[in-house]
Parts: sequence; structure tokens; C-alpha cells
Amino acid sequence: MSTHAKRERLLLADLLESAGPEAPTLCEGWTTRDLAAHVVVRERRADASAGIVVKPLAARLARVQAEFAAKPYEELLQLIRTGPPKMSPFALKQVDEASNTVEFYVHAEDVRRAQPDWSPRELDPVFADALWVRLERAARVLGRKAPVGVVLRRPDGQTAVAHRGTPVVTVTGEPGELTLFAFGRLDAAKVELDGDEDAVAKLRAAQLGV
Repeated sequence: MSTHAKRERLLLADLLESAGPEAPTLCEGWTTRDLAAHVVVRERRADASAGIVVKPLAARLARVQAEFAAKPYEELLQLIRTGPPKMSPFALKQVDEASNTVEFYVHAEDVRRAQPDWSPRELDPVFADALWVRLERAARVLGRKAPVGVVLRRPDGQTAVAHRGTPVVTVTGEPGELTLFAFGRLDAAKVELDGDEDAVAKLRAAQLGV
């Protein structure tokens, strides 16, 4: 049975292929070529990808990512589709599912929603629940920079606290939209923000995500 991560991987590759190498994305300053290079480096160059979270290594990451971005676009897409080498931790199904389901979903929407004619993607309930479970676990980390209290709320009433504080802003939306919001795609996410007007404005101007 195909995992969520595997499905999202192939969908991301298809979207990157359809958009072409120079299309915009929601990742500021990145074209689709840059995004494709990021995905490949993250899986295949652990020596460089640590720079994603370790700031002193960011310069090395930038150099390696630029090297990959210079490769033929078709080669990058093939590397994404085939996945990481066998010796990579990402090659393990459990690690792939845990680490890449949300990663690939968010980046697929980075490509889709940067296009002028994009349309919402309807997620099946099983995948929506999978995103919600992951969001519940990561909410506090993703919301730690919020300047106000933040509660994420599904339309069915389930909630997750992303940041404790006052005043509180309640962000309501489907799991996929809440995931995009929590990962910093505030303007692209289809969510409703309820709370004090000043608090809502501060949250909209904040930088959420990792």
C-alpha cells in the first residue's frame, strides 16, 4: 500500500514538472528549480542539510543547494521521484512517513498556490486526519514565535494549542489549511482568524513555522 509520503512525493514531482523550472513558489526567493534542489539536498546530503536548522551551517547548505540547482531540472525531478539512497534514514518507510508526509504536502502547495490559476485541493478524510495528528504534535514548536495566544481549530471542533498567551486568536480551517498556516503560509491558507482585531493583525504579521 502506498504511504502518504510516497503519494505526496510523486504529486510534488508532477507539480514541479508541470510548472517548469522557473515558476514562482510560495517560498520567498525560490523558483521551482530552487525548491526541487532543496528537496533533493535534504534527502541526499545530510552533511549540508543540517544547515536547515543549524544556522552556522547555513552557508554550506546554500552552496550545496546552488550546486544542485545548477543540475538539469529533469535530473532533479527524477531524484525526487526515486527517493533517497538506500543508506539514508529517509529510505526507511517509517522515517519517510514521519518526516516527509507534511514536508511534501506543504511544498506541493508551495508550487500549486503560487500559480495564478490554482484551485483548492480536496483532501480525503484519512489524509486530513493524518495531517491533523502531525499538526497536534508539532503545534507548540510551529507556534513558538507567535506574538499572541494561538488555538488551531478544525470545523468539527477539535483544537490544538499552538501558543499559550493572551489575547488569544482562534484559527479555524481544515487540517491541510491549518498545516499551511502553521508552517508560515499565512496569506495562502484558507482559514478564519477570530479574536481581538489588534491580536489578529499581529498574528498575520508574525513569522510562524520552523
